Amino acid sequence: MNLPWLQPADPFPPLTRAWGAQSPAPGLLAAGGTLSVERLRSAYCAGIFPWYSEGQPILWWSPDPRMVLHVTDFRLHRSLKQTLRRFQSDLACEIRVDHDFSGVIRACSNIARSGQAGTWIGPDMQQAYVALHEAGTAHSIETWRAGQRVGGLYCVAIGRAVFGESMFSVESGASKIALAALVAMCRRGGVTRIDCQQNTAHLASLGAREMGRSEFAQGLAADCLQAPPNWNFDPLYWSELWPSAPADA
Repeated sequence: MNLPWLQPADPFPPLTRAWGAQSPAPGLLAAGGTLSVERLRSAYCAGIFPWYSEGQPILWWSPDPRMVLHVTDFRLHRSLKQTLRRFQSDLACEIRVDHDFSGVIRACSNIARSGQAGTWIGPDMQQAYVALHEAGTAHSIETWRAGQRVGGLYCVAIGRAVFGESMFSVESGASKIALAALVAMCRRGGVTRIDCQQNTAHLASLGAREMGRSEFAQGLAADCLQAPPNWNFDPLYWSELWPSAPADA
């Protein structure tokens, strides 16, 4: 199958050109180009993201279906709710936003994606997403305990479109706490969904579900043009997850 090779100024092909379910790489759309801030922003606003391993060219993907977490569907299981309650009540615990983006993406680079050996967040990807962060387009949500970062995630955020990228945890439940904080922030800021890209059992257990690519892409460009929410976290935001969250948690 022919795969379009992009020069730096070339537009992305239509999403319908992505390889189908019967191909060796479902969702693969194009290769080449650059990882500049402008290129990445245009890709995400079109429903496209980069994913490739060391030694490969830049590969651009737009899978069908797409895994998406609608923030109203987030499942706060009893065990996670108990974990969050303990986290809230512990004065040594806190959520930090964009405190150490570079450290978070380095920690995530140690996590292999399903079906892929090694990391997909190589040095070029790390450099590109740090540049996105410095441009205000990528953020880290970090779980801290007793002055130590114990988990977190990073995401791309353009307007009110949020795209989850990767999570890590060095303490049980720490990445789920970061995700819960992101959901709370999205609910408070008027963001309706978080793109999760690929289907995993873990994401499904938290309420994410598949949706068709055309449905996912519909309105995405408009979402990217909306005014962004404030990228900070206030403990009051936990009340977005359950009505009885203590005001001073």
